Amino acid sequence: MKFEDLFLEIGGFGRFQILVLFILCLPRINLPMHFLLHNFLAATPPHHCAIPPQEAFENLTTEEVLLISIPRDPDGTFRSCEMFSQPQFQLLLNSSLQPENSSTTQHCQHGWVYDHSQFTSTIATQWDLVCEQRGLNQATATFFFIGVTIGAVIFGYLSDRFGRKAMLQLSLVCSVVFGMLSAASVSYSMLAITRTLTGVALSAERCLPLAGMEWVDIQHRTFSGILTSIFWSIGNMLLAMVAYLVREWHWLLVAVTGPCLLSIVCLWWVPESARWLIANGQVKQAHRNLLRCARMNGRKDFTLSPPFHLPQALRKMATDKKPGGSYSYISLFRTPVLRKISLCSGAVWFGVAFSYYGMSMNLTGFGLNMYLSQFVFGVIEIPAKIIMYVLVNRVGRRQSQAWSLILTGLCIGANIIIPKPFTSLRSIVAIMGKGFSESAFTTVFLYTSELYPTVLRQNGMGYTSFVARLGGALAPLVFLLDEVWRSLPEVTYCGVAVCCGSVAFLLPETLNVCLPEGIEDEGGGSGKQLEGANPLCSVTRSKNAEV
Repeated sequence: MKFEDLFLEIGGFGRFQILVLFILCLPRINLPMHFLLHNFLAATPPHHCAIPPQEAFENLTTEEVLLISIPRDPDGTFRSCEMFSQPQFQLLLNSSLQPENSSTTQHCQHGWVYDHSQFTSTIATQWDLVCEQRGLNQATATFFFIGVTIGAVIFGYLSDRFGRKAMLQLSLVCSVVFGMLSAASVSYSMLAITRTLTGVALSAERCLPLAGMEWVDIQHRTFSGILTSIFWSIGNMLLAMVAYLVREWHWLLVAVTGPCLLSIVCLWWVPESARWLIANGQVKQAHRNLLRCARMNGRKDFTLSPPFHLPQALRKMATDKKPGGSYSYISLFRTPVLRKISLCSGAVWFGVAFSYYGMSMNLTGFGLNMYLSQFVFGVIEIPAKIIMYVLVNRVGRRQSQAWSLILTGLCIGANIIIPKPFTSLRSIVAIMGKGFSESAFTTVFLYTSELYPTVLRQNGMGYTSFVARLGGALAPLVFLLDEVWRSLPEVTYCGVAVCCGSVAFLLPETLNVCLPEGIEDEGGGSGKQLEGANPLCSVTRSKNAEV
């Protein structure tokens, strides 16, 4: 007897599974609130150099003091990082006059004055992470994603070694501890370290979809993947509302970290994955968890039927688990076809993550209020996910992946050309681009799981996930390129998305193709037999269509 046969008897998708998925979706909501927190945590409000009081300024208004002390850009706005070395009193007579040479200006000498109308405080205003220190401000997001990358390696191994539930609980506890320490940071160094450690802790919550799907049958795994993915988008929308209500960065960190406490309490009810328990020889605990599932699903008497002697069946499943060959990440490049798949899929994942976080962290660049941008960007993700799940089964994985990423880049590029005064048009194009970006992210999970042979699938997903996190870590730093040319960040995001999307055309199509089982099958898409010709193909594909 196979586990899937047993699962059908206890109820592959009943009240038990619905409750488990609902509980696991609670911490899923919290993830984007941390992943995109940088938008509000490190926001830089309008600012200018602080002007020390002088006797000559006693009879001048604040506006007049700024006029003679701060140089202005051609559009009339005061510069954020420069001041006159000496007051330019002649500007009081004619404000259109310009200093004769640049030697009259210098960098801010006495700190900065910030506009607190939108934010009470951010880390930028707390430690003056502006102008020459602007790079440190952007680096806080990079530190967080570096932590996520490190944590993925650590918790990926630990979750297979000690179980999904134990690692999720440890992750949530550590997230609370490091999140609160971040809120209590008294220096930039302390914040950088604690945010990095928060990223390490939160990376374990990548097991949330896996922990949920290991409790549902094959037919409902795609549904559970969509559900957990939608709750990520709900978290995006909630972040906009929480940030709108909490304008002080310390309390904002507390507000987005606090819900982890509720998740810790609720997670005690969720049992360990029976599949993991069986794979690790813990038959008695798997037996108890399966009986609990059966009772809640109204299948109390299933063990009384002759074919199902549950303890014996579970022991046989555990005994039948034969270790396969030893495979490592090097195996992903062992054959020419696998090398091509690994290099191309790595490029696609980098482009997907790079463009997604590039758009998600540029809330003020498209003409909308940043809170509204965050909310709308979350809303558009939901229909994008649903539409893409239909398209991948109609036009194929390769075309869907390539064009969704290319169109993301084209939307970013279009907003470089559209003049700034056309705010409505820029906003519409940006929202469309965010939808395409989310479509690309949704597709890449499904597509990659079908490209690799079964024996390499986990290694393949781990490798591409690492590349994606590298893209996420680099995305915030690209904004610093605007010092070279104001549009260079957008040009970079556009170029990377279009190029990486074009690389997807080099990958094999996996729609209606038997998935490969071993390296000898030469990677995904090599199977020539359609699903209709072999019923096992549809089961295999369904098993691995996990998002």
